[in-house]
Amino acid sequence: MTHQPLPDATLDQLFREARSQNGWKETPVSQTLLRAVYDLARMGPTSANCSPARFVFCASQEAKEKLASFASAANATKIVAAPVTVIIGHDMKFYDKIPELFPHNPGARDWFTSSAALAETTAFRNGTLQGAYLMIAARALGLDCGPMSGFDNAKVDAAFFAGSDVKSNFICSIGEGDPSKVFGRLPRLAFEDACRID
Repeated sequence: MTHQPLPDATLDQLFREARSQNGWKETPVSQTLLRAVYDLARMGPTSANCSPARFVFCASQEAKEKLASFASAANATKIVAAPVTVIIGHDMKFYDKIPELFPHNPGARDWFTSSAALAETTAFRNGTLQGAYLMIAARALGLDCGPMSGFDNAKVDAAFFAGSDVKSNFICSIGEGDPSKVFGRLPRLAFEDACRID
């Protein structure tokens, strides 16, 4: 298959004009749209298709307020105001799904069960990748994103992932952003400052 560059309008929506949101309009985000976002995001590549990310979409007022109670004051306001805030976590025992997700080599599960360090690194790295895929998928489907740190991971894990092996990584509000609350565009590093070609 021959691919062509995406049109500038699409690149603007995904990257150049997309902004991290600090305020939100009350436009709801349907469950159908949340499912569509995930269905796109899950197609992004991960090591051995391990797919360790686990997502909790806090859409109810109760869930948003619970999550907000574990966040910094500034982030708590954003979480409660947003239509949805998703917790991006990763399953530390993701390898139990390897036989299903990597069926041509189900023994690949042993790569991770034989090394706790490798399993931990793989879960965090690939779960983070999947969180980024989720943001790009949300933008592609017309939503704005407001990714955040600034919360107590241990308390979020206890409240939302109790009894599981999932650990939270970061959170991201999604919906229709309020352009009046967006900060000015900050600088980015030039190619020469961040890259080299060997």
